[in-house]
Amino acid sequence: MSQRRRRLPQEGASSRDIAILANQLLLGRVNTFGTVTLTANQATTTHAVPYINSNSVMLLMPTTANAAAALATTYIACSSGQAVLTHTNNAQSDRTFNFVVLGG
Repeated sequence: MSQRRRRLPQEGASSRDIAILANQLLLGRVNTFGTVTLTANQATTTHAVPYINSNSVMLLMPTTANAAAALATTYIACSSGQAVLTHTNNAQSDRTFNFVVLGG
């Protein structure tokens, strides 16, 4: 997930830059994504996400079998700049998810 995060300047964006970003959005390519791994031997994982707030929705996609099993018992509380994922407490260290954040 090393895709470059492109942003428009506050002022003076060219029509070409605006068109490129609009086309990327129409293709479903958003800049609000990342990866998180649930903390082993803990019941919560706090993940810093600079573009998230309490009105955001964080959607998870498991990337391992253990993450898929944990999905049903994991829920998320979003606040300014972070997401707190509450999950089962176990020793598995490979419960990794890709995520996208919408809204906010």
